[in-house]
Amino acid sequence: MESRNLKQRGRGAHNDSSVLPFTSDEYREEKERSASTGPVDSEYLNGSGLSGSRFEDDHAPASKTYGAYPVIRSDAPWDGGDGSEDSGDSLTDFSAARLDAGVSGLLRSRDFVIVLFLTVASLFTRLWKIGRRPFVTWDEAHFGKFGAYYINHTFYHDVHPPLAKMLVALAEVVAGHNGSFNFKSAKKYPEYVDYTFMRAQIALYGVALVPMAYLTCRHLHISRPMATLAGCLVLFDNALCVMSRFILLDEPLLFFTAMTLWSATGFQYVNKQGRSFSRRWWKWLLLTGFSLGCVMSSKWVGLFCVIMVGIATVDDLFRKYCDLMPWKLYARHWLARGIALILVPLVIYVACFWVHFHYLYRSGSGDHKLSAKFQAHLKGNKLNTQPYDITYGAFVDLRAVYNGPGLLHSHIDRYPSGSHLQQVTCFPHRDKNNIWQLRKARGINANYTLDPIEFVQNGDIIQVVHNRTGAALRASKHVLAPLTTSHFEVAAENITSSSEDGLSNWRVEVVEQQYSGSRDKRVHAMTTMFRLRHQETGCLLRVGSRRLPEWGWKQSEVTCLPDKSGKKNVRSKDVLWYVEHNTNTRMQKDDLSKYVRSNFFVNMIQLNVEMGKTNNALWPDVNKYSTLESRPLSWPFLLYPMRMVGWGDKTLKYYEIGNPILWWGSAIACIIYPFRLLIWLVCIKRQLPGWKVSGILELWDNSKFLWGGWALHYIPFFFMGRVTYIHHYLPALYFGLLLVAFELDRFFGRWRRGRYLVLAAWIAGAIAGAVFLYFAPFTYGWDRPSKELSGRRWLSSWNVYEDRNIF
Repeated sequence: MESRNLKQRGRGAHNDSSVLPFTSDEYREEKERSASTGPVDSEYLNGSGLSGSRFEDDHAPASKTYGAYPVIRSDAPWDGGDGSEDSGDSLTDFSAARLDAGVSGLLRSRDFVIVLFLTVASLFTRLWKIGRRPFVTWDEAHFGKFGAYYINHTFYHDVHPPLAKMLVALAEVVAGHNGSFNFKSAKKYPEYVDYTFMRAQIALYGVALVPMAYLTCRHLHISRPMATLAGCLVLFDNALCVMSRFILLDEPLLFFTAMTLWSATGFQYVNKQGRSFSRRWWKWLLLTGFSLGCVMSSKWVGLFCVIMVGIATVDDLFRKYCDLMPWKLYARHWLARGIALILVPLVIYVACFWVHFHYLYRSGSGDHKLSAKFQAHLKGNKLNTQPYDITYGAFVDLRAVYNGPGLLHSHIDRYPSGSHLQQVTCFPHRDKNNIWQLRKARGINANYTLDPIEFVQNGDIIQVVHNRTGAALRASKHVLAPLTTSHFEVAAENITSSSEDGLSNWRVEVVEQQYSGSRDKRVHAMTTMFRLRHQETGCLLRVGSRRLPEWGWKQSEVTCLPDKSGKKNVRSKDVLWYVEHNTNTRMQKDDLSKYVRSNFFVNMIQLNVEMGKTNNALWPDVNKYSTLESRPLSWPFLLYPMRMVGWGDKTLKYYEIGNPILWWGSAIACIIYPFRLLIWLVCIKRQLPGWKVSGILELWDNSKFLWGGWALHYIPFFFMGRVTYIHHYLPALYFGLLLVAFELDRFFGRWRRGRYLVLAAWIAGAIAGAVFLYFAPFTYGWDRPSKELSGRRWLSSWNVYEDRNIF
């Protein structure tokens, strides 16, 4: 019953002139069709009779539309975009209706002229004097360097997915960079580096934000004057402008964010018309999925766009369900969205990492973040060239198969209790204290430089001796581990004649041969998984996830797992080890990439895990709060702008400060918006005159993108522990500026029948432009003493000419 009422509400919303109409071209087209195919049902012209199959075949009969969207009578007047009621050429949509009319219709449209004007203005503001500062600026030191790594194929590690950095690399390649410049912070660019052209290419992503803001507003049925104002608000924000003028990731991220909003609203625009499964319907749906894949592959904050589109998708499918859509057709809608909005983004995300691994095939600073098997395939990595067979007397690094703890490690520090002997731990990074020598069992004397070479094999009894201290790995059933008290302690002891016999002897038990097969009994580097069983107690050398306290340098605890039967945990990863690196001057080095297999999906997952760990480790630095970092609560109110460079009187200074009028105005609009939505719901519930369900549906269809996009890109930062900067607010600001245009459009469009709509847009745009010019010295660089800009210090917290201490 509720679904039927919902359907009736959708059909009955005919008198609200602010909801989605047909274009005049589409109306005339339907009238022409009716002349040849028979009368056209009025419901069909109103939008409630458009089915997906109807538009797959232009000559098929009209059928029912499923979806409780507000509609309008075909003969109802609509604001043509200039504030007047014009039922003629009503909607000139650049990306939808006019596209059907061909290129000639597109070029004749007013939207094209506006988009062209906004694009030219954006090109000027973003590119003017872009090469003025010839030094590496702000995070160009990071992202310019990462781009160069793709050119010289050097593997690196960063907290962000690779797409935006690959676009930086593309800009460097186009600019003719050879990858030799290391982008050291504040270093002057050499003559052979065309940094101006690099910056200009990245700035083009920021240029596109302005016309895309206009087109997005047209999809949301914001009038042409206020859609133009939305583009101008993006155009005249100083923070968006200054961040587009350097080699950073922010502009590609903002571009794909805006592209996602544009394509998602474009799909909603077509979907409201009932053209399900038509060519244009598929185009916008697939473009939305493509945009989601790109924004997610640029930075992980792109996941907020995924949530935004996900909410809109669930809302659309819920409406179709409530409108009693046939199950077969309903399943097609689920399948289409699964393909376009889940599969396509995942394919793009995976493809970006495939390109990332494909081009970075040389050893670099990020090698240690991935497995030894991956490193063995990198050119120049020490794991790539080493002896394959393990012999007695070899110096080895033993790595735990269990992911995380790392390499078997020891140091001169001793346990504070228990045996009071030398600590044995696991350490994730390469260190000289990770090197151990494999020797024969205690009591067997051998000369490992002169005696015949003997290979370590399955079942051998060996000693594992720490190279730097000469202490042998040992365990005892009389001493329990410091944390896991159900296990025995593992320590390192310098063996003397008074030492107990057998406590340093370990039996090698080969569990898996990943290359040579199960019949091979030898221990090989990288490919042989084995256990070390203590000969005296029968326990197994084990490492888990527990970390020792400060006295153990918070390294992973290594214990000996009791196993008298010899059958416990036979394949558990926490008792498995392998030789990661083998050093032996008596053995010839081999290319281990021949023996080691590296799986792309395993590497990609591991790299994403490491990215997450690195991101979580970016804790705020209290010592930097006074100049660089800021907290999310301060962002909408522009309390703490950020100095991007040094602040000497003679240096060229850039200040990341937004247009205060736009930031404060958008903050107010975003904060009060949910309360206004609540008031609307209350008025509808009380059935007050003038408050219609169709209006709240239209309001929701816009707010789930604009206010929802702002909230999703802002509120989560309150729950993040990582360091935050003011430019993290820029994606949310973009949504907020469009929401301002939407709110002004609704207010002035209804006030005195839109008589002052155009005037309001002109006045708001002029104010935004004037304030932008007033703060332009911060945006385009100021090379005189900052004291001369003291008049532009509107808030006492702005460190325009003096440092602040806010924490």
